[in-house]
Amino acid sequence: MNKIYNSIKITVMAGILLFAGGCKLDTVSPNAPAETDVLTTREGLIGLSVGLRQFNSTSGINSNYFYPAVTSRELQGVASFTNVLELEAGGTALPTANGNILTLWSNMQRLMNMSQEIIDNAPKVTTLTGGLLSGVLANAKLFKAIALGSLAASFEQANITTSKTEKIKFLPRAQVLAEAIRLLEDALAQLNTTPTNAEFTTLVAGSKFDLKSVIYAFNARYNLMAGNYAAALVNANLVDQTKVNAYEYNAQSVNPIWNNINTLKYYTPRAGFGLPAGLFETGDQRLTFYVKTETNALGVIVRTLTGFGNTQTADIPVYLTDEIKLDKAEAILRTNGALNDALTQINLVRTQTTGDPFGVNAGLPAYSGPLTKEDLLVEVYRQRCAELFLTGQRWEDSRRFGRPFSLTDFTERNRNYYPYPDQERLNNPNTPADPAI
Repeated sequence: MNKIYNSIKITVMAGILLFAGGCKLDTVSPNAPAETDVLTTREGLIGLSVGLRQFNSTSGINSNYFYPAVTSRELQGVASFTNVLELEAGGTALPTANGNILTLWSNMQRLMNMSQEIIDNAPKVTTLTGGLLSGVLANAKLFKAIALGSLAASFEQANITTSKTEKIKFLPRAQVLAEAIRLLEDALAQLNTTPTNAEFTTLVAGSKFDLKSVIYAFNARYNLMAGNYAAALVNANLVDQTKVNAYEYNAQSVNPIWNNINTLKYYTPRAGFGLPAGLFETGDQRLTFYVKTETNALGVIVRTLTGFGNTQTADIPVYLTDEIKLDKAEAILRTNGALNDALTQINLVRTQTTGDPFGVNAGLPAYSGPLTKEDLLVEVYRQRCAELFLTGQRWEDSRRFGRPFSLTDFTERNRNYYPYPDQERLNNPNTPADPAI
């Protein structure tokens, strides 16, 4: 990639006023502050740090949750726009010119670039010190890792660095995930050496973003994706599940799920979380949490997303607390741990009727199926599909759990990976061959 993005320019006040009015990120503008104002001043780097979370919580969620949800059959693309119809068709009918694939790719390049600019420049600013500097750097490493993890979930190969002067090199997704995990480990080591302080919480993180717990949670997630099951279990056990971590929104920076429901209306939920009959469990209360089902005047069943998009300013979880329980169950099973230990974690999710901090309660009876590793892994997948509906994880889960897929069976996903965007291929001769499907 050669100069796909120039440095992100944001106003200093937009960054400082995160909770007052939101932070808006723009590409280069003649009215924007000079790059040196953003990257060489304390206020500029604080603003850019705030901007990382704001960008991922809006543009990042929109591309990383909705587009793969169509591919993994959670959502049905119903708009007449070509991009949506191509995603819905999937398979060999999904062209390299698809605009949604380009958006996902480009959004993660932008997030990676912003993060790297902070990593490179924050240590040079003498007025950024102590817990504030440590938090700013760890926060940037987290969001760069999120960009890499998102690319690895959608593409067979991706870059781990951006460049304004050179054509980027592609690496297999295993190496991309390894770099994401390395960044998270670096961030944790940094925070263990120099913990964040109240200034970081006030100016960057806010009250609903416990940086260390978020890093542990994503480290558990990406280690599962990478097949590092013992490390996934270690990290899942270190997540502070008393902390509720959420992205916050306001009238200027609106909830992207709400925006898709009320403004764009490109997608509709499939019946039963989009699962085949053998995986959907009747009576699962999470379905009514995530989906509103009505019959209109013509007798047609209409499904509408609800869940975390009920209002323009509703919070969206950074991760769900029950994801951590399911991470533990899967990691225990894949490391041949005690089946009863995994079952305990599964039942904590299945039988919960109240008390979930985000209101996602299954209300199901305890698991009563065969107590084997294989059967419990299927149960973990079933619970992940319901609990983590529209969180951008179903597609990766479908591959990791070896769910059925062929060129004629698109029941649970309609592709294995996306092709690379035309714009990348035109600009970068290092772009690999597209996956067959």
